[in-house]
Amino acid sequence: MRPRALDEVVGQAHLLAPGAPLRRLVEGGAAASVLLYGPPGTGKTTIARLLSQAGSRHFVALSALSSGVKELRQVIDDARRRRDHHDQQTVLFIDEVHRFSKTQQDALLGAVEDRLVLLVAATTENPSFSVVSPLLSRSLVLQLRSLTDDDVRALLRRAVADGRGLNNAVELDAGAEDAIVRLSGGDARRALTALEAAADGVVGTGATTLDVAAVERAVTEATVRYDRQGDQHYDVISAFIKSIRGSDADAALHYLARMLVAGEDPRFIARRLMVHASEDIGLADPTALQAATAAAQVVQLVGLPECRIALAQATLHLATAPKSNAVIVGIDEAMADVRGGAAGAVPPHLRDGHYAGAEKLGNAVGYRYPHDSPDGVLAQQYPPDALVGRDYYRPTPHGSERTLRDRLDKLRRVIRGLR
Repeated sequence: MRPRALDEVVGQAHLLAPGAPLRRLVEGGAAASVLLYGPPGTGKTTIARLLSQAGSRHFVALSALSSGVKELRQVIDDARRRRDHHDQQTVLFIDEVHRFSKTQQDALLGAVEDRLVLLVAATTENPSFSVVSPLLSRSLVLQLRSLTDDDVRALLRRAVADGRGLNNAVELDAGAEDAIVRLSGGDARRALTALEAAADGVVGTGATTLDVAAVERAVTEATVRYDRQGDQHYDVISAFIKSIRGSDADAALHYLARMLVAGEDPRFIARRLMVHASEDIGLADPTALQAATAAAQVVQLVGLPECRIALAQATLHLATAPKSNAVIVGIDEAMADVRGGAAGAVPPHLRDGHYAGAEKLGNAVGYRYPHDSPDGVLAQQYPPDALVGRDYYRPTPHGSERTLRDRLDKLRRVIRGLR
C-alpha cells in the first residue's frame, strides 16, 4: 500500500499543499537536500522514493544501522560517474540518520554541498540534537506529523478496498476501525500491520467481518513513541514536570504512565520529582519533598511494578500542592550575588573563637547567644556589611508560606533592630 504518487500520500497537508516546499521538491520544481523529521509511520521513506522519481533520478537507500563511511564513499563515487557520464542525479536516502556518527555525517558534506547527491535523510529524533551543524545548515528540515485519526481511517478504508491490499476480502466494522485507529498512535505502518494481522485471523476462520475481537487478538497494546536517549525522553519529562507545576494532576499521571509503559528508568522519574518538590513547591508545602524522597526510596527498595504506585502518589501530592518558587529564586539570587563579588568579610563576632588567640584578633567577641533572649531571637548583624538588609527568601501567599511570610517579617524586624 505504499503510495506510488504524491496524491496517494495520506496526511502531511502542511508540507504537500500546492506551492509547499515538499510538493515542489517531489514534482521536480526544486532540488535541495532534505531532512525529514517525524515519528515512525508518517511517510518519510515514501516521500524519499517519490523524490527519486522526479526527473528520472537514481535512487539509493542506506540504513545508518548497517552502513558506514565505506558504503557512503562507494555511493558518492557512483553518483559522480552517473553525473559525469549519464547526466543523472542520485537521490541518497539514509534512514535513521541520527544513528550516524559525526565522522559518518561529515563524510556527506562535500557531496551534499556540491549537489553531487540529493540527500534525503529520515530521522525520528530532533535533527537539532542529532545531526551535525554543517549538514543541518545545508539541508531543508521538514517536520512530519503523526497522522490524524481521520488520516488513519482513510488509510484503512483504502487498504480494505484496494487490490494491492485486502481487495474487499473482509468487511471492517466501525468498532474494529476505531480500535485500530486508537492502537496505531498515528503510525500508518502500525495501522496497516494491525489490519493485516487481524484480517489474516478472520480469513483463517472463514469469516468475512473484521470486528473488535479480531483486532484485540492480533494487537494487544498500543504503540508508545518514546526513546530514552532521544528528544521524546526530554519532551515527555518536560511535559510531566510542567503539568505538575500547572497543578494538572490528570495530565501529570498521563505522562507518568507514558514513561512507565515505555520503560523509562523509575529512578530518573523519582529524581525529577525530588527536584520539582523544592523548585516549584518548596515551603508552600514542606511535606512535598518528604513525599518525593519517600517515593525515591520505594523505587530503590521495591522496584517495578509496585513502585509505580508510590511514584503516582508522589506525583499527585506534588500536582495538588500549593506552588512556590521562592526557594529556587532565593538560592539563585544569593549565588548570583556571590559570583558578582558581593561576599564581604564575615562579621568579627560571628567568626570562630575556638582556638588560642582568637579573642586577641577580635573573633567571636561581642557575639550574642539567641537562647539568652526570652524570645529566642535578638538584634544582631549576621550578613557581611555589603549585604545588610538584602532579602533573598520572599515567601509567597500560597499554602504554608502564607504563615511563614508573616513570621519571617517579624523575625527580620527583630534581627535588624527595627523594633
